[in-house]
Amino acid sequence: MIKFRVKELGGFTVVHFELNEEIRPSILRNLNPPEVKGTKGVVLSGRGPIWLYGFLVHFYHYTRWVATYDPRLGGAVIIESHWPGVHPGDVVKLNLEEVLRNV
Repeated sequence: MIKFRVKELGGFTVVHFELNEEIRPSILRNLNPPEVKGTKGVVLSGRGPIWLYGFLVHFYHYTRWVATYDPRLGGAVIIESHWPGVHPGDVVKLNLEEVLRNV
């Protein structure tokens, strides 16, 4: 249903997901996203419903910060931060294709 790919980089971890079929909200009851280090930020990427993103943002709340990838900006927008100097609206530059190439 949902395939996750994870790539750990210097200051953050990319969690990319792909849907191989239509999903329903009830999938959230048993969804176990991959764990990442809480001492880094996390960048979420993938094409999916907003409720899935909401779930993932909440799931990764324990990390330093959470961002969502926006290809139009060439990076990820910080949407939640618990780390000094990193603020909502900041953009972390990221070439997602390059990052995911060998994952």
